[in-house]
Amino acid sequence: MDLYYKSYGDSGPPLLILHGLLGASGNWHTLSRTVFQDIARVFTIDQRNHGRSPHAEPFDYPTLASDLHGFIETHDLRPAHLMGHSMGGKTAMQTALTHPDDVDRLIVVDMAPKGYDRQKSHLADLLDVLTRIDPSTYDRRAEVDTALADAVPSRPIRQFLLKNLQHDGDGYRWQLNLDAIHDNLDALFAPIDAPAIFEGPTLFIRGEQSDYIADDDLPAIRNRFPEAELVTIPGAEHWVHADAPEAFANAVVDFLTA
Repeated sequence: MDLYYKSYGDSGPPLLILHGLLGASGNWHTLSRTVFQDIARVFTIDQRNHGRSPHAEPFDYPTLASDLHGFIETHDLRPAHLMGHSMGGKTAMQTALTHPDDVDRLIVVDMAPKGYDRQKSHLADLLDVLTRIDPSTYDRRAEVDTALADAVPSRPIRQFLLKNLQHDGDGYRWQLNLDAIHDNLDALFAPIDAPAIFEGPTLFIRGEQSDYIADDDLPAIRNRFPEAELVTIPGAEHWVHADAPEAFANAVVDFLTA
């Protein structure tokens, strides 16, 4: 799998950053350009079925980890720091557990290795919204935004979704492989399945207003990642890096430079 990526900086250890479900590498542009490239060679990566990377199945965490392992080998980045948000956090965890030699330090953003109830997930709801909207029937980006507004009143979340809007010669389209994502949601909400332990330095970051990592999850996290530390970012929800970018960046930099 030839994954699309952007790179920032030309010195320091490699830092690979993975977006979450319905996201893309562009979600990490600002922090990579303004903060992270000062301490690392940063690679922001589109996972399969997202952004500019190929559309393909299967679509589960062992496959996503295999994609990332291949990326690390192809670009001679072993060992690399890995950071993943949400779905990207599970990909990073799966990679650390199944390919531990690939990973120096691990950062997981607002995600635990447990399973989640897709019926209660706002991400599954957002996927349904995107599936119902055919962007090719609109002439302007603002019209697609308006079409999203009834179901997604939050402008920041709409802007996040609209990063997946692509205009080509035939009009607008979603870059996402919505069919593959929809068909594999159960696998994406499933717990990490890897009978292993990652013993390297690990940081879990959660938003104070998010329920993705509960205090009760910590024993299970440390069973898999015995060196795990936990940082809670005040006031932040699930998109921690967007809600509180300065506090989030400080936590990442402190961990990677300790």
